[in-house]
Amino acid sequence: MAEPEKPDDRSGRIQAAFDDLHEKLGDRATPEAKARVEALREATLAQDAAGVKAHLEAMKESHGWLWTELTRHPRVAAIVNELALMGL
Repeated sequence: MAEPEKPDDRSGRIQAAFDDLHEKLGDRATPEAKARVEALREATLAQDAAGVKAHLEAMKESHGWLWTELTRHPRVAAIVNELALMGL
């Protein structure tokens, strides 16, 4: 049986996934889009369910291309899916 993930492991995994997403977005991301991704990262790290949901909804409405990139990024999408399964 696998050991439960430690908070530091989870935090590191989230940081690495979002860093990779930022790298993939590169120069295509406007300062506003980068801020939106950072806000989502912070809400995810804080396990703020309402914040994650609000940032995802706002991203989907105002930055459709960014929403697409986020959902196609395997590591970030996996983290968001895990949070949804945990009810966060």
